[in-house]
Amino acid sequence: MNTTASLNSSDALHRRDFIRGSVAATIGSQIAVASSDSKPTHVTLHASDLTAVIGDNSAQGEHRAGYNGVWNLRHAKGTRSLFVPAVAGLNLEHIVTGEHLEDSKTLFEPRNAPMQLTRLSDTEAELHQAPTPTFHVESWTHFRLVAPHYLEMDFRCRAHRDVFPRGYLSLFWASYMNAPADKSMYFLGGLDSQKDMWTQFCTQWHNDQSTVRHRDDQFEMTFPDGGRDTLFKTLSRFRFDQPFFYGHFDDLTWIVMFDRTEGIRLTHSPSGGGANAELKSTNPAWDFQFLIQKPELMKDYGFKVRTALRPRCSREEILAEVAQWKLSTR
Repeated sequence: MNTTASLNSSDALHRRDFIRGSVAATIGSQIAVASSDSKPTHVTLHASDLTAVIGDNSAQGEHRAGYNGVWNLRHAKGTRSLFVPAVAGLNLEHIVTGEHLEDSKTLFEPRNAPMQLTRLSDTEAELHQAPTPTFHVESWTHFRLVAPHYLEMDFRCRAHRDVFPRGYLSLFWASYMNAPADKSMYFLGGLDSQKDMWTQFCTQWHNDQSTVRHRDDQFEMTFPDGGRDTLFKTLSRFRFDQPFFYGHFDDLTWIVMFDRTEGIRLTHSPSGGGANAELKSTNPAWDFQFLIQKPELMKDYGFKVRTALRPRCSREEILAEVAQWKLSTR
């Protein structure tokens, strides 16, 4: 089955400002030149039920230039990749300071700046991005497959220059889901009067009440008046209480667990990954952010994520996965 997404230029402004074909080709050629000939652009990892392709911002086959992270993730009992094959999941998308939002190349700086990929073992790889041209943020993203069905991501970053006039640094990851029938993210949370309620989060429109903060997150990210709409600007009335979410994909469930609540924000788009013409459906984006208040220069900041891609399971089994993850991070 061919599940390649159809990303039409007419949808670009409404679907995460996808780079038009001609621009993508130009950026792809620039990235190809920037990549070292002696270093791989992508590697395949395997452990038990999971096979993952980890890659930098290069183009390769149907994978488009300008998307990094997990190019492809498959479960042994699945029939297709969890993520849109042309793009990626756990893709480092934005570095946000409240400034430089109007230029797409700067808005998507992590997708445009070169990365270096290193295979560490048959189950581990790391992406390193040198200080970026505008925001001067250096980062390391370590991916690890763990039997039977876990993909873990450890992220670390370091600011090299003080370019944070609004007092914050936020990093944004996008996961472009491959046309699941149910586009919803589920988590424990709710409205102000609710707590630890199972909450179904599925926005109707791109850039509309897109971001869910933790119950205790009162920080206001400020921006210049006017300017373009973005997913991280527009806030939902929902709050999450526990640092995880899950969603369904075919006969599988994908669980995304964080080692903390501080700084984590969850974000949804119903169409961020464009459209799947064969399935006559859009590709939602199940995203998250890591917010750092008053970042200090040359200080390392980071967090850990464990994802589980497993056959469909009950909420009790999901909570058991989360409890096990909590114990391992203590």
